[in-house]
Amino acid sequence: MAARHMTNEVKIFAGSSTQELAGKIAKSFGKELGRSSISRFSDGEFQPSFEESVRGCDVFIIQSTYPPTDNLFELLLMIDAAKRASARRVIAVLPYFGFARQDRKDQPRVPIGSKLVANMLTAAGVSRVMTMDLHADQIQGFFEVPVDHLYASAVFSEAIKSLNLPNLTMASPDMGGSKRAYAYAKHLECDVVVCYKQRKKANKIDKMFVIGEVEGKDIMLIDDMVDTAGTLTKAADIMKEKGANSVRAICTHPILSGEAYDRIENSALTELLVTDTIPLKQKSDKIRVISVADLFAKVIYKVHNYESISSYFIF
Repeated sequence: MAARHMTNEVKIFAGSSTQELAGKIAKSFGKELGRSSISRFSDGEFQPSFEESVRGCDVFIIQSTYPPTDNLFELLLMIDAAKRASARRVIAVLPYFGFARQDRKDQPRVPIGSKLVANMLTAAGVSRVMTMDLHADQIQGFFEVPVDHLYASAVFSEAIKSLNLPNLTMASPDMGGSKRAYAYAKHLECDVVVCYKQRKKANKIDKMFVIGEVEGKDIMLIDDMVDTAGTLTKAADIMKEKGANSVRAICTHPILSGEAYDRIENSALTELLVTDTIPLKQKSDKIRVISVADLFAKVIYKVHNYESISSYFIF
């Protein structure tokens, strides 16, 4: 019997939390989204399934793992299903990697959630992980499989340049993001300022100070995510009080929980630029979404063809 040629096809599937972005990625790649479905039991248990063969294929499963945790578990089940259906490689594409804020033990008797997620993805049978703007770079080291860590700077830097701000100054809303702000400032050849904040408990700021000159500047605050928007809007208001000409912000992952939308609307922010790694819960005139679909599509193509992707890491 003649040997059959092994399939080396790309198939792109979407988890239920990231349907819109996955559709854009597949379109940019030049393929239709793969067919999949979810069966639900009356008690809430669910079972995803692929409605087409994936045998011998490179299967890319796109799912951001923001709450509820069903999103994470759905991704794990889809990885397991693809592996058991004899996929050649299973690549988990997590535009937003949930639980990334739990990257260390910062107090006694707490878990390292992002390490646990890494272990679960590996146990499910993932061959490779692709993600964007991790909350902490060291999370890549939690995996025993390759991690393609993409940066939204590839799309944000062009958006910032297009604004043609006369006195552009990059700013970090906290000390932890200063490295990111400095990287943008170096690339865009502008100044940088940093906010120093003190917290007594999570999501509540006690005090905030600005380090650097902001008077007459067009401030661009930068962070990897915006959750309650407390830090971001407080920083924007302080910058404006200190004489900033304008204050904008770029944040990769628009979690936007709690009072975030109201805070942004009532703040000194002129505009908030975000990506579509997480779909917006509601519209806002102050929030502009920039898609990362083309970037993910290009990297998926490169990964499938074993080509270098280093050119997509601007900084």
